[in-house]
Amino acid sequence: MSFFQRQPPQLASSPFSSSIFGNISLLSQQQQQEASRAFLGESKVMDSDMRLQSMDETLSDNEQDDSQSDKMPQTVSDFFGRERRLAQNREAARKSRLRKKAYVQQLEASRIRLQQLEEELQQARRQGVQPHTAAAGVNGAQVNPAVAAFDMEYVRWVEEQQRTLADTRTALQNHLPDAELKKLVDKSLAHYDTIFRLKSEAAKADVFHLMSGTWKTPAERCFLWMGGFRPSEMLKILIPQIEPLTESQLLSVCNLQQQSQQAEDALSQGMEALQQSLADTLSTGSISTVPNMANYMGQMAIAMGKLGALETFVRQADSLRQQMLQQMAKVLNTRQTAQGLLAMGDYFSRLRALSSLWSARPHE
Repeated sequence: MSFFQRQPPQLASSPFSSSIFGNISLLSQQQQQEASRAFLGESKVMDSDMRLQSMDETLSDNEQDDSQSDKMPQTVSDFFGRERRLAQNREAARKSRLRKKAYVQQLEASRIRLQQLEEELQQARRQGVQPHTAAAGVNGAQVNPAVAAFDMEYVRWVEEQQRTLADTRTALQNHLPDAELKKLVDKSLAHYDTIFRLKSEAAKADVFHLMSGTWKTPAERCFLWMGGFRPSEMLKILIPQIEPLTESQLLSVCNLQQQSQQAEDALSQGMEALQQSLADTLSTGSISTVPNMANYMGQMAIAMGKLGALETFVRQADSLRQQMLQQMAKVLNTRQTAQGLLAMGDYFSRLRALSSLWSARPHE
């Protein structure tokens, strides 16, 4: 047998060798059991940690849910509060737009009204009415706005009266029923009530403007009495223009004329007494010497107080004119009243035309 074919030596079986390998086997089993126990322990620990972590996450989620539920009412309240503020802002913007629109409409209406008044003023000037203009007063003095407004309203009033007179003349010529005439009569009487109301308001602003008659034509001013016509004189003009009156009507008209004359005389006497009282007040004291300032101011205060009575005289005179028209409508029938109002309007229209012709006459 060669060297390469020689079998490797075999270890002899001995109690010592078997004990060694047996111990090794025992140690290996013990180590495996310990390792297994260690692994199981670690697994239990990991399971416990995972369960604890899961519980923590659950608690955290519950806390978040609770916090969100606590915040929910506050969030809803904020939402509705914000919506309410937005609604209020929208409403305020809408009202602002409406106010702006109304303001623009008011400006446009004022512009149109001013244009109409200017056209009426030009037309009235062509017809002979020459009211006191709003631009300047006597000697270039500034005119009270209320007085200027009255002058413009009077121009409009004259134009409206011309239309009413034309309708009344047509109705009388066509012999319309009394019911139709009654409407025109009531309209004419209401139109005179309007001018009396306008004059009362203007008297508060400047009674001298009404007394002087600068809002009328020069021819009308010649017949002016306390800012208007004399009722008794007007009745004298109207009676011949009315259809034959009955005896009772004639008696009533005569009584009305007499009562008007008595009231006019009483007002005229009161005006004369006021003028004399004013003259006495202003002439008190020596004129040649230097006046005492205290006495001077006292006299002016007394005179100012007395001038306030002028407004009362103008109102009483207009009240007398208004009562004359109302009493005339009661005494006369509808057709006679329409004839009287037409004659009265034509009389003033002819006075204005006369004034225009006089102003346009050739001067040598």
